[in-house]
Formats: sequence, C-alpha cells, structure tokens
Amino acid sequence: MHFITGPAKLMGEGCIIFYEDRNFQGRSYECMSDCSDMSSYLSRCNSCRVENGCFMVYDRPNYMGNQYFLRRGEYSDYMSFGMSDSIRSCRLIPQHRGSYRIRIYERENFQGPNHELMDDCDNIMDRYSLSDCQSCNVIDGHWLMYEQPHYRGRMVYLRPGEYRSMRDIGYSGMRLSSARRIMDSC
Repeated sequence: MHFITGPAKLMGEGCIIFYEDRNFQGRSYECMSDCSDMSSYLSRCNSCRVENGCFMVYDRPNYMGNQYFLRRGEYSDYMSFGMSDSIRSCRLIPQHRGSYRIRIYERENFQGPNHELMDDCDNIMDRYSLSDCQSCNVIDGHWLMYEQPHYRGRMVYLRPGEYRSMRDIGYSGMRLSSARRIMDSC
C-alpha cells in the first residue's frame, strides 16, 4: 500500500518514503510534512528513502526520543544511522535562507552566562567557558545541538523559538556540547 499526502514531490519540497521492512521492502508510506505517529500508516518502519529535503526522524511518537538528521539519500536499515528502534515520527526541516542566530544559556529559564552564536561551534564549553547549556532562544535558522564536542553523540533539532529547559523537550541529563546550523539545501 502506498499513501500520497500532497503534491510536494513535484514542487521540489520535502518528500520521504518509509518502508515497513529493511531494504525498502513491505508496505510504504510517502510523507511530505511532519508526522507525529507513523503507526497510523505502518506497523513499523525499518528503512526509508529521502527523495527531497531534510528530515529529523525519531524513535518515539510525537517527536520524542532519539532523533537523527536525514538528508537526500537511501537508508536501507534504520540501524545504519545509529537508530536502535523503528522510526516512529518525523519532522520536515524547512529550508532557511538568511542569517542564523541562537542565544545559549548555561542554566534553565534563560539564566546564567549566555552567548549568541551565529556560526557553527564545535565545542561550546571550550569556546565560551560554559559548564552546560540548559536553555536557549533560537532567533534565526534551524540548528542541531550535539551531546559531545565536534558534532558527535545524540543530537537535538531546534527550530526558531524559546526553549526554557532542555528537559521540556525530552533531554534531561544530556549536556549539549556543540552546535551546527542546518544549511543543507537538500
């Protein structure tokens, strides 16, 4: 069974096709926007193909759990990009043209020392002498923040808005150590 949710594929916007089984086998679901719960369309999702755009995929419904950044390409096995469970939800990352700005704070609720980033930062602790990053305000652009320096470890997708606490978006106890702008024109 193949579901189509809109004309985005023809217009060059985001398009991702999910498959129940590895190697693009089994039932499929074509998606051009955010999907908070894949179980409405597939019993499981073990491979996908990104036709256009960039997406974040999550191992839990409602954009929770571990998340992974996918650009145009084929992903024949969810384990190939580090996911330990089936894909459960996805979010289309809109293309952004213009400046990138994020203000990071050492403590929750925009408290403590803070710094504004306009470029990628491979080590927040070393560059800004912050012991942690527990809240932020994404002013412009879309960002990926990583658990470890040099863009390694678990990641979190941040779109424009205020994030008073990383716990509120499911990242209790995770130290954010590097930040990268999502500049892909995928």
